[in-house]
Parts: sequence; structure tokens; C-alpha cells
Amino acid sequence: MRELEAQKITEVVARLCVEANRVLPQDLERRIQQGLDQEQSELGRAVFQDLCRNMDAAREMNIPVCQDTGMAVIFAEVGQEVHINGSFEEAVQEGVRRGYTEGLLRCSVVKDPIRRGNTGDNTPAILHVRLVPGDRVSLTVAPKGFGSENMSRINMFTPSATEQDIIGFVTETARLAGGNACPPMVLGVGIGGDFEKCALLAKQALCRAVSERNADPYYAGLEQRMLEAVNALGIGPQGFGGTVTALQVNICEFPTHIAGLPVAVNVGCHVTRHQQYIL
Repeated sequence: MRELEAQKITEVVARLCVEANRVLPQDLERRIQQGLDQEQSELGRAVFQDLCRNMDAAREMNIPVCQDTGMAVIFAEVGQEVHINGSFEEAVQEGVRRGYTEGLLRCSVVKDPIRRGNTGDNTPAILHVRLVPGDRVSLTVAPKGFGSENMSRINMFTPSATEQDIIGFVTETARLAGGNACPPMVLGVGIGGDFEKCALLAKQALCRAVSERNADPYYAGLEQRMLEAVNALGIGPQGFGGTVTALQVNICEFPTHIAGLPVAVNVGCHVTRHQQYIL
């Protein structure tokens, strides 16, 4: 049994909160740079140039790449052979608290969904924990801004739904999002499970590298068809029109009930952020 101090978890989460908000994953940054070459609209190309300059400025000045530093979402895979000395959840929340306050990140979490009132430190974070074999702890911090989050949707299809129905739902979601989601978007699509599992799959899909296709050739092909359909909308960078509306579509799938076919779309903006570290 491996011993791990809860303080280590706090330190890593705090650092990842800052890093995720300042520097995009390398493959996403490359995809944005490629978008500049692929965009056919003159105005769209000018927007892509601004996005690239913004990424460079954030890196050089050590400031967030977007002013909405998001609600912190943490995916934790905890090895069954690890004993954590202290409260795991408290350690994670303290890490978010330190990361956002000491890192001078905007705190956007309110105490109550209706009565509001800012918590002042961006806690509580959304925490998903999974027990896995081994003696390591994997932590992924994915700050999620709500300009794009608000555009996300779920549909409880029945098994009679066709592939085209599903592609149409994803495409309609992107159309309704329009410029509100700060395109070019990254779309995470969850297919299967039940109501809440489907939404979780969509969120997890946003944490997969945009350079990595689904391991199942069938779903990899579906990702490509969805991407093409979304880009045919002509929404373009920041909603000003163009040929690159989405940078990528990632699908995560899971078995489901014989009577169901749930599909969720978690919309990510062009700064779909996440950083991972393994303790």
C-alpha cells in the first residue's frame, strides 16, 4: 500500500488550475493554427490570427487565455493501492481555492443557483472520482466557461433514431450555439448510458486530445461526419462567418438500455482547457 499525503493533492490541483487557464493543450493550439490555414473567409482568417496572438500573449505574460476562467471540473482516478493521509475531497477543494485566489484567476462560482452570492474562491469544484487498479492518482483539471456550457444539450432518443438523426442533433446544437460559444468550437458528444452518464461522457469527451480519434473506426467515422456537418453551417470563427466552425468532434460511447439511445453534446469554446498530472 502506497502512502500519499493529501497536501500533495492540494499542491497539484492548485498548479493545474493555473496552468490549464494559461496554456492550452499543445494539440489544441496546433489545431487552432491549422484552422488559420483552412479558413477560407478573409474575416475568419483575421479572427484566427487574433486567437493565435491571444494564445501567445497569455503564455508570454503568464495571464489567462480567457477572462472566463471557468468552473473547475476535476476528474480523479484513484488507485486502489493508495492510502491518502487526509481528506481527498477537502484536499481537492483546497487546491482549487488556492489555485484561483493565489493564481489571480476570476472566481465565478455562486453559493446558491437561484439566490446567487459569489463564494469568492471558485469552490466548490465539480469532482468526479473513479477507483482504478494500481497505486497512482491521476488528476485532470478542466476549467469550463459557461458561454459554451450554457449551449450544451441532451436528447433522450429512442432506438428508432438513425445516424442522421444523431448527426442532425449535434449539428443543430452547434447552430443554436452560434457565436455564443466563442467558436471555433470543440464538441464533446456522449452516446449511451442513461441520462446522467450520457452527459458525463460528453464532458469526458472534451478532455480527450483533439488529435486523437475514437478507437472504434465506426465512431471515428461518425466524428468526421459530424465535424463536416457542423463546419457546413458557415458560422465561422467567433460567429463572423467562415468555413471553420468546429475544430473537432470527440465521441465517447457506453452501453445503454434496450429502450434508449441518449445523446448529449457538451459544447466547448476554442479554449477547451484541461491539464493532467499523475501522482
